[in-house]
Formats: sequence, C-alpha cells, structure tokens
Amino acid sequence: MRRLLIPFTALALLLSACQSDVVVNTPTTPPSEGFVSEPDTPAPTSTNTTDPVAARDMRLDSTARPLWLRQRIQSILATRKRNPIIRITRYEYEGQTVYYESAPCCDQYSTVYDVKGQILCHPEGGITGKGDGKCANFDKRKANEQLVWQDPR
Repeated sequence: MRRLLIPFTALALLLSACQSDVVVNTPTTPPSEGFVSEPDTPAPTSTNTTDPVAARDMRLDSTARPLWLRQRIQSILATRKRNPIIRITRYEYEGQTVYYESAPCCDQYSTVYDVKGQILCHPEGGITGKGDGKCANFDKRKANEQLVWQDPR
C-alpha cells in the first residue's frame, strides 16, 4: 500500500479551506452595467429560406354523397375531434371513382373506398408509413381531386 505524503503547509491550507464557511449566492437581479456572461443572441437578419406553398383552393363538394358516406361522416362526428382533422376526398383511380379518408393520426391507416363503401386499400400509415401495399401507386395515379368533406369542428 502506497502512502500519500502531503506537506504540512498544504494540508493546513486544505483543512482551513474545508472548514471555512463558503456561501454561494446566485444573483437575483441583473447587474446595473454590462453583461452577466455573454450578450444575448441577436435576432436573425436573414429572411426565411423556405418557399411557402400556396394552399390548395378546394371547394367542398357535398353533392351526391352516397348513404354509406353520410353514415361514415356521422360516425366520425360521433368521436372526438382529431388532429389533424379527417378529410374525405374524391378521386378517379384505376378507372373508377374512389373516396380517400385521411388518417386521424400518426401510424394509423388512411383508407380508400370504392363507390359502394367497400375498402379497396390503405395507401399510407402503419408502422412503415407505406400502408398495406395494395395500392402503392395511389399517389401517382389518383386524379381529379375533389374535397367532399372535412371535419368542421
């Protein structure tokens, strides 16, 4: 076992420092002049670097909503408001009219219905974000977008 030899004067200094009452105070008022540490960061002088995308001007089309769709809307309204809000949009896809219901949140599936209300596929959502794979080309092949309904709450 090695012994640590500390000179007496160093030991006395160390003991006196430990025995003295050291009080640390945090100032609660700013100094009358100067800065406490560094000056505040100035506001940015450059303009925004992202180009804003114009919002799509989609008129709400409430004509000829099939019964199943009206019932689906009522079932959505019977639940709490979602963020982002649910929207139902009509498209032409693979030669037929379809209805796309946006996902209420996160990893949940969006849904594409045929005109009879049968689920065709889930183009987005799930753990991978790529849906169920049954209509992987939906975003590329959908056409004639028409907003049918969005949650008004």
